[in-house]
Amino acid sequence: MQLEFFPSRTLTLYLVRLFATRIIGVLLMLVLVLQMLDLLSESGDILAYPGNGEPQLWTYVSLRAPQLVARFLPYSVLLATILTLATLNQNSEVIAMKAAGLSAHQVLAPLLLTALVISGVSFAFNERFVARASATLKAWQAVDFGPIPQDTAVRSNVYLRDGNNILMARLVTGTGRATVLDDVTWYRRDSRMMVTEQVRARRARWTAAGWALEQPVRFDVHSTTQTPLPALAVAPDVPPATVELTNVDPDGQNVFELAHTIRALKASGRHTDELEGKWWHRLSGPLSALLMPLLGAIAAFGLARSGQLLVRAVIGMALGFAYFVIDNAALAIGNFGGYPPLVAAWAPFLLFALIGETVLIRTEE
Repeated sequence: MQLEFFPSRTLTLYLVRLFATRIIGVLLMLVLVLQMLDLLSESGDILAYPGNGEPQLWTYVSLRAPQLVARFLPYSVLLATILTLATLNQNSEVIAMKAAGLSAHQVLAPLLLTALVISGVSFAFNERFVARASATLKAWQAVDFGPIPQDTAVRSNVYLRDGNNILMARLVTGTGRATVLDDVTWYRRDSRMMVTEQVRARRARWTAAGWALEQPVRFDVHSTTQTPLPALAVAPDVPPATVELTNVDPDGQNVFELAHTIRALKASGRHTDELEGKWWHRLSGPLSALLMPLLGAIAAFGLARSGQLLVRAVIGMALGFAYFVIDNAALAIGNFGGYPPLVAAWAPFLLFALIGETVLIRTEE
């Protein structure tokens, strides 16, 4: 028995079923509660747009739910681990398995296998559904919950440098020469970076002379006068390719699209550490589910009648939540250049894998 990683087939299926049903139950509970709270906070903005009603609320739920599932699936695995192992310990099933000759790693093997499958499903779900839902939801929010744009690659509040001048657009839609800037403001600045002139336009499109403003209105700062202009083209040195690489949303792109964006930004000499950290985290993030049985294993070993089962469960939860805190902190530090992107994404996973294995070995007996 000691030479086999998994226990008997019957016991393996029993533990997998026990663990999987608890993961699903905890995940449904968390998503339903959080979705209701989130919908209550956003429903006012959704219904504020003329013509929106119940169908738009359900549309919001369909776009927000995948994000909640992706975010709280690792937490669900952690809580399901504590519930499963604490129940097995309370019913003396762990003692029976150890009396049959199983080691701690063999007891946890079915849970680790289930968590590995959950990690794979989580990665596929994130790339296939979450990225698309995130892009669509952000595009919808950018138009204040109006008609959902056909082009989900909508960017909001984009600022572009035109030498000393600044070109700002509230919304950017389209790609290539079909790029359209909405609610455009162009600021002319002098050598001291002081704004001397402001030009506003409803829309701008790319032409050979630059961004052609539709019905531009000029405001002169010194004379405080406002003058309508017949036509004006600004920022000829800011082509659509530059606009496309501005305000990149990594959450709205899958790993292949994000890798292409990173290569394009590098080719243009842009800083990509934050995006590279997000790319690596798209791989390491789903694997966090694999850590949860290891970090929560402390709840399984030790005599339940000793009165320390609750303390062990709390320690297991603390280890799991500490991982999420350290993981987010490392990613944030990596975004500021404190860590290389690879280290920022993978160091917390490896660190807590070693901590979990150490705690498991020391508490097995």
